[in-house]
Amino acid sequence: AWVSSLSMGMVFFCSPIVSIFTDLFGCRKVAVIGAAVGFAGLLSSSFVSTIEPLYFTYGVLFACGCSFAYQPSLVILGHYFKKRLGLVNGIVTAGSSLFTVSLPFLLRALIDSVGLYNTLRVLCILMFILFLAGFTYKPLVSNAKDKEGGKKGKFRFPPEKKICNFSVFKVLSYRIWAFGIPAALFGYFVPYVHLMKHVKDRFGDSVPEEVLLLCLGITSGVGRLIFGRVADYIPGAKKVYLQVASFFFIGLMSMMIPLCHVFGGLIAVCLFMGLFDGCFICIMAPIAFELVGAQDVSQAIGFLLGLMSIPMTVGPPIAGLLRDHLGTYDVAFYLAGVPPLIGGAILCFIPWVHERQKLKERAKPVDGETTEKMLENESTLVSDTTEKPVKDMESGF
Repeated sequence: AWVSSLSMGMVFFCSPIVSIFTDLFGCRKVAVIGAAVGFAGLLSSSFVSTIEPLYFTYGVLFACGCSFAYQPSLVILGHYFKKRLGLVNGIVTAGSSLFTVSLPFLLRALIDSVGLYNTLRVLCILMFILFLAGFTYKPLVSNAKDKEGGKKGKFRFPPEKKICNFSVFKVLSYRIWAFGIPAALFGYFVPYVHLMKHVKDRFGDSVPEEVLLLCLGITSGVGRLIFGRVADYIPGAKKVYLQVASFFFIGLMSMMIPLCHVFGGLIAVCLFMGLFDGCFICIMAPIAFELVGAQDVSQAIGFLLGLMSIPMTVGPPIAGLLRDHLGTYDVAFYLAGVPPLIGGAILCFIPWVHERQKLKERAKPVDGETTEKMLENESTLVSDTTEKPVKDMESGF
């Protein structure tokens, strides 16, 4: 459990570092090297016979490789798609839902037939496919390497300010978004971690709890496709309202879990929860592009994922402590619904703040244009007054 927990934490903790490397060296190199490191970590884990080395091979090496391979896959989409960026993100992220549903059954069959270590070696095939896929990333937006080096092949190390692009935090709308989402995530992942245990406590072994995971995975994939397409019709930063809606419904569904005394009720809750989970995930990258632009989007996503790692790590253990003290998960689920509601309320201000920022930016060049026009008018007036007597003199001759 600690190995897998460390692995998940490292994927998000590495995100700010990954974004810096993506800006410096481009999406292709970072994705390919990340997949290679992940492949090496997974393959070396298959030869480990004790638990201690797994902390490094799987918990650190494999997780870091996955992090380096994952983030460029979100950034590269913005280089090729603008009008249908939401739909494309929905299709790409729906792939993870497909594997969330199917992979547990495949893993169970592989472990039963060939054992754990050979299963890890089979999974290396997926990492090798990811390695090959990384070569297809051809960025269309210039990165720090192009700006600083000028010509291809010449790379000068950029200044410190460009390596860690903290200027994204100067954008107020991004700042609200980057702190509002982690605030919501303190309770967001509690149902995903503790739902199976809650079902066993309440219903025993008489119900197939795997059905709930299937419901979450299937509707999450459907939600990513639907809301990804819907996001394309919503202009600018107003896409944030979709995340507000997703946080509201997920918070509400979390609070409804203790009220479900029939297994069918839990299935309905999981269907809705998965649908809006897909909504939240698929529009993260499009919102980042809207708030900071294509040039800064890599580090904007990286900083956000890094901040997300804190509530994702802290929230579920707190819920577990509450269960240990109170004997049930009821209070934990009720409290888990509060942070998404608070986070959603914070995000509501983003479209208004972003619109005000855009108006201020537009006002600056407009003022410059009007002064230039005034100067041009004055110069034409002066030229007209000087030309008139000359013409009069010419007509007189």
